[in-house]
Amino acid sequence: MITDTHTHLYSSQFDEDRVEMMQRAFDAGISRFFIPAIDSSYTDAMLDLEKNYPENVFLMMGLHPTSVKENVEEELAHVKEMLDKRDFYAIGEIGIDLYWDKSFLKQQQDAFRTQIRWAKEKNLPIIIHCRDAFDEIFEVLETEKDDKLFGIFHCFTGTIEQAKRAISFNMKLGIGGVMTFKNGKIDKFLNEIPIENIVLETDSPYLAPTPFRGKRNESSYITNVIDKLVDVYDLSFEEIAEITTQNSKDIFGI
Repeated sequence: MITDTHTHLYSSQFDEDRVEMMQRAFDAGISRFFIPAIDSSYTDAMLDLEKNYPENVFLMMGLHPTSVKENVEEELAHVKEMLDKRDFYAIGEIGIDLYWDKSFLKQQQDAFRTQIRWAKEKNLPIIIHCRDAFDEIFEVLETEKDDKLFGIFHCFTGTIEQAKRAISFNMKLGIGGVMTFKNGKIDKFLNEIPIENIVLETDSPYLAPTPFRGKRNESSYITNVIDKLVDVYDLSFEEIAEITTQNSKDIFGI
């Protein structure tokens, strides 16, 4: 059993061949798909995906930092309404993104902190999106650190020092296609991180691994990430799949 802990399977990029794409993932041994939210405009598509694959698809709820704009209060109200209406498996993806736009930093920090507190109230993990914002993310986590704070640092691309600091906040590291890039860098030190701190993800349709880099990503490509981890950890494909799936169970509770 293989778990994709972060995949946007509701994306319109899959509208033409979603059934076939899902079957390729099943055929490759992937049977658990954890689905992060972005903002209210994607909620219906997420719910439809869950309805079509109730045994395999597990939804999160949250406000993505790049969707933190002038209507942030309205979007956060939607997140809270959904969290109070039904069960989700995590709050995410949430965090801070300063790559595209720095003008909403204060609002991103406030939204991140608010959603962390909702996660604690519901005993849920958080799924962190961080782009050009490690210092800002760690600053918030430092103020919120306690025994109820846990989750996944999605698409981890930092240094060994940042990896260890993320783990100190009770976060596992989400490892995906970047691991296979020649300039990905994390493959140089990941063997220093115990595999018990690692979960697998694709972030599809984004960040396809080598040899598909630059093309649409999909969950079946997670096997290319496992192949790379086999070399890093000197473990078998099956061992990597088993350990990382158990790690995902420890986070999501299922």
